[in-house]
Amino acid sequence: MSENPSPEILKFPEGFLWGLGTSAYQVEGGSLNSQWCEFEKAGGIRTGEASGRACNWWEDAERDFDLAQAIGINSLRLSVSWARIEPEEGIFNPAAIERYRRMLSALIMRNIRPMVCLHHFAHPVWFEKKGAFLARTCVDDFTRFVNFTVSELGDLCSDWLTINEPNVYAVTGYLDGAHPPALHGHIADYFNVLVNMALCHARAYHAIHRLQQNAMVSFANHFIIFTEAKSQLFDRLAARIASDAFNNVFINMIAGKKGPPFTGLNRYLEQVKDTWDFIGVNIYGGVDVAFDITKPGMGFTKRLTPKNGRTGDLTSTGKAMFGEIYPQGIKIVVEKLAKFNRPFFILENGVPDRADTLRPWVIATAVKTMHDLIRKGQHILGYHHWTLVDNFEWTFGYSMRFGLVELDPATQARQPRRSAAFYAAIIKENGLTPDLLRKYAPDALHEIFPASH
Repeated sequence: MSENPSPEILKFPEGFLWGLGTSAYQVEGGSLNSQWCEFEKAGGIRTGEASGRACNWWEDAERDFDLAQAIGINSLRLSVSWARIEPEEGIFNPAAIERYRRMLSALIMRNIRPMVCLHHFAHPVWFEKKGAFLARTCVDDFTRFVNFTVSELGDLCSDWLTINEPNVYAVTGYLDGAHPPALHGHIADYFNVLVNMALCHARAYHAIHRLQQNAMVSFANHFIIFTEAKSQLFDRLAARIASDAFNNVFINMIAGKKGPPFTGLNRYLEQVKDTWDFIGVNIYGGVDVAFDITKPGMGFTKRLTPKNGRTGDLTSTGKAMFGEIYPQGIKIVVEKLAKFNRPFFILENGVPDRADTLRPWVIATAVKTMHDLIRKGQHILGYHHWTLVDNFEWTFGYSMRFGLVELDPATQARQPRRSAAFYAAIIKENGLTPDLLRKYAPDALHEIFPASH
C-alpha cells in the first residue's frame, strides 16, 4: 500500500473486508442436541440463564442481516451447528441444510460475503459422549460432517474456518473447567485435544480443497498478550510458559514444528503442516502473569489484570473477562507471525461494553493498528468486529454485551448503539479521519492523530 496522500486520512486498500463475527449457538436460539444444551441444563451458566431464543436467528436471521447491510459490512462470519446438521451419528438433517442455504443466500443478496465456521465450541451430544476430540474416531467423525456440509453449501461460500479457538476450547474444557466437559487440571488431555483438533483441521482443510479448489480455508486462534507481572525470573518464565502453551501450540503444529511432548503428533506432522491459507486472529486483551506454585493445573501461572488498564464491563464476580482490553495487540501478533508468509484476517476483536463507552475507542485503535501494519507491508485481508447483536455469551449468559446493536432477549427488541454508526462511517469512508473521531471517539483523537486540533 502506498503512503497516504494526507496523514489525516487512514485509508484502507480497495477490497478490504469490513465485517462482523457471530456463532451459531450464541445467536440461533432453540438449540437442541448439543453438549452445550446439556451443560445449560446441568447449571453450567453462571448467571443461571438459558440461551432460549438467543437472537432468534433460526427463525429470522434475515432481520439482523438487514441491520448488517445498513451498517455496510461486506463480510459476515457465522457458524453452522453440527448438532443441527448431524443430530444423530451418520444421519443428516436436510431441513437444517436448507435453512443454512437460505441464510447464506440472504447474505449474498445483501452483498455480504459469508465466512462459515464449521466448529465454534458446540457439537452434537453423541460426539461428546464418544469423548469428543479425545475419541479415536474424532477425525473421521469431523471429516464426515465437513464433507457433507461443504458439499451442500459450497456453491454459496468459499471462505471457511474449520475450528474456532481450539486453544480456548481446550483450556476451558480441560484446564479451568469453565466450559464442557468442565474438567480441571487435565494437562495431558489439554495437549491431546489440541493434537486431535489439529488432525481434524488438517483433514478438513484437504477435504474442503478437494471440493473447492478456490476455497480460502483456515482456523481462528485466540491470542492473549502475556506480560510478566514483575521483572523477576519466575514471573518471566511463567509469562513465557503461558504464551507458549496458549498462543503457540496450535500455530506451531500447523506451521510444521514439533508437536507437544508425549502426544505422538510428530508422526503426523506432514499431514498437518501448512494447512492454512491465511492466519485467523482472535484478540481481545492482555494480562500480567505471575508464578503461582499453588496452580499446577494451570502450569503454575496466575493471570492478573494490569492496573489502570481498560477492561470493559466486569463479570458478576468483579473480574475483567479478558484482562486489559488491548486492540494494540494486533500489532504484536501480526509482526510475530509474519514469518509464516500468510495473509492475516482479524476474525474477532471487541469488548463487553453495555454502555458503549469503550467500544468506539477499541474500534478506532484496532483500525489505526491495522492501518499502520498495512502501510508497513503486512497483508491483512479484513477485520471482523465481535459482534453484530448482543448474544448469549456462553457461561456468562446475557450479562456480557458485545453487540454494536443492543438486544432485549425477552422481547427481541433491537437498538443500534452509537458504535454501530461509527463502524458504518468507517466502512463508508474505507478508513478513519479526525472528523469521525471527533464525532464518535474523541478520547482516541490525539492517540491516533497527534497533530490534530
